[in-house]
Amino acid sequence: MKLRFTGISDPGLIRSNNQDAYYIDPEGRFFIVADGMGGHAGGEQASQIAACEVKKYLLDNWDSSQTSAQLLEDALWQANQAILQDQESHPERSDMGTTAVVMIFRPGEPPWCAHVGDSRLYRFRDSQLQQITEDHTWVARAIKMGDITPDEARIHPFRHVLSRCLGREDLHQIDLQQLDVKSGDRLLLCSDGLTEELVDEKIASYLQESLLVEKTAIALVEAAKKEGGHDNITVVIVALE
Repeated sequence: MKLRFTGISDPGLIRSNNQDAYYIDPEGRFFIVADGMGGHAGGEQASQIAACEVKKYLLDNWDSSQTSAQLLEDALWQANQAILQDQESHPERSDMGTTAVVMIFRPGEPPWCAHVGDSRLYRFRDSQLQQITEDHTWVARAIKMGDITPDEARIHPFRHVLSRCLGREDLHQIDLQQLDVKSGDRLLLCSDGLTEELVDEKIASYLQESLLVEKTAIALVEAAKKEGGHDNITVVIVALE
């Protein structure tokens, strides 16, 4: 399958700096989105460390005998360790952390995804948008338990509280999943700066509107800014054909 892809990151309208980071392998082998937290310098540093460490680990071990799942999991553990080491060297950044969502395409294997936190992977197929990853947040767990509704979650004061992120000693699990993809699918990786502003139906309408990945990515970011742009906004789109 041939891949067409693009990425864009915007600070939004409120924040002076961008604590999101993303990386797209020029050959389309892997895609990374990270959303940092922990103060002005800390969040930016955490997301950059995560993106750089994951990229480095994947490139260094791409041709190894590891399965895609092992490769991804080890890459994220490596990123977690690197952030913890940076915290030790810079106590002023000791509370920094980051989300991460990573997708890889290796020859002879189905694509895989790994994630920690609330940056998401979506699949758009046959005019339907499906969230593939599950947010590691207090509100996602509350929705699952039936304590609150999805509409209540969108405005809940705890909606930004993560139950899991990179940069924590007590991180015990990284979520991994094999992806079901086929020609015609479009995959969207994004930070919560997009999903905070746009409901899924709205995101789907922009994916429906244009087959051009660059045009769609710009339209999504602009739409999120029109709704307030309260956070940094990062969008990576991969089209399979």
